[in-house]
Amino acid sequence: MRLWDRLTGRKAENPAAALYQAVVARGREPHWYETGAVPDTVNGRFDMIASVLAMVMLRIEHDAEAAETTARLTECFVDDMDGQLRQIGIGDVVVGKGIGKMMALLGGRIGAYRDALADGVAPGAFADALLRNLYRGEHPGDAALAHAAEGLRALYDGLAGVSHEALLAGRLA
Repeated sequence: MRLWDRLTGRKAENPAAALYQAVVARGREPHWYETGAVPDTVNGRFDMIASVLAMVMLRIEHDAEAAETTARLTECFVDDMDGQLRQIGIGDVVVGKGIGKMMALLGGRIGAYRDALADGVAPGAFADALLRNLYRGEHPGDAALAHAAEGLRALYDGLAGVSHEALLAGRLA
């Protein structure tokens, strides 16, 4: 942070802000909710954004810059979720607990998706992970589940060809 920014109290721009904005935009695409039957609720939108974010974080962990980018991307997520909780009327006392729970949910998704997408894992493992994490155990129907699984798998596979610099610029494909 530059001296002038510190003296005036301005925060420097988070270098992962464009990437986080792209994650949120991808997670809010209507097809997830229409064709993929992700519930269009506060929880459903959180689950979808967290799933897209998990795909991006799984991609980033293969880069030398992983620690810094993951930390900055996590800061964006926490700031956004803090603002969302406050916007829906959650008070200061509960916000910290809510953020902690959201971080645990994100971490659980990253682990579950990492395991399900690993080489040699049964083909249905990813769909099972989505049922538990994206749909919270409620089966949306075979076509909707296939849509979400194919869309997130395509995102995961497509991210492999995107450079770290392009990711930070917000390009997910």
